[in-house]
Amino acid sequence: MGEESGERIAVIGAGLMGHGIAQVFAARGHAVSLMDIERERLDAAMENIRGNLQKMAGHGIYRFEDIDDTLARISTSICMEETCARADFVVEAISEQPILKRALFRDLDAICSPRTVLATNTSVISITEIAREAVGRERVVGTHFWNPPYLIPLVEVIPGRDTAPWAVEHACSLLRAAGRHPVRVKKDVPGFVGNRMQHALWREAISIVEQGIADAETVDEVVKMGFGLRLPVLGPLENADMIGLDLTLQIHDYILEHIEDSSEPSPLLREKVEKGELGFACGEGFRAWTPQEMEECRMRLWQYLMERGKE
Repeated sequence: MGEESGERIAVIGAGLMGHGIAQVFAARGHAVSLMDIERERLDAAMENIRGNLQKMAGHGIYRFEDIDDTLARISTSICMEETCARADFVVEAISEQPILKRALFRDLDAICSPRTVLATNTSVISITEIAREAVGRERVVGTHFWNPPYLIPLVEVIPGRDTAPWAVEHACSLLRAAGRHPVRVKKDVPGFVGNRMQHALWREAISIVEQGIADAETVDEVVKMGFGLRLPVLGPLENADMIGLDLTLQIHDYILEHIEDSSEPSPLLREKVEKGELGFACGEGFRAWTPQEMEECRMRLWQYLMERGKE
């Protein structure tokens, strides 16, 4: 853990995803430059990274003696030119606003070496759209990490319309060496693969509550205690093959017309947002939450991901 890996990584944005991505690369020996426009956010990011590493070490998936070395590999800056000057690979992790991302990649394209790969951590926005104002669009690629990126191994690697194969290969190789699990997405479509499936499930879950079929607690219980139990080891298409595509077709012939297919957000969801019922932020969402319940929910997730990290 003491030696630095060859490629220098720059991460733009030190928020929830940015500091986690910086941690991923620093833990694998890379020199990482983390940039944000707010010094306070950078300071908080470094504290969060230290806390993450300590928790991981406490669960046996990191070593306490490596924490200081990992932190020492991360430098922070409020200057983008300084951050990217020597970077071999840049990851953008700013807010999901297309205008801001387009402007950032236009600037990164002008600042960085022509062989530097420019990656966006967007979870839903078209890579082609993000790269639109850059001249060197061939080196812009999507690398969608999942939260928290240091515990969830999947990274979706998405080429834009003009992305060169070498940029995709570079991203996949780097991510694989950093202990992540890169998967190549063939087409640049909004939401890519994971979020398209995730939000299709969320749309149906909200619709079930909205129609009075079941309450929110029951919906979540059905997922967690039912088909969700097999998802870590049996994907949906594996499951379809297992039960037989003839049976799958018979089920779809009957059920699909009864499943939510709206292209608009749920009126119930919109109503809750308008009323300020935002979930954990205020203790009221699809269900009411006490501070203790929220903390227990977070801890269950942490414990589960930590245990998976030992495998």
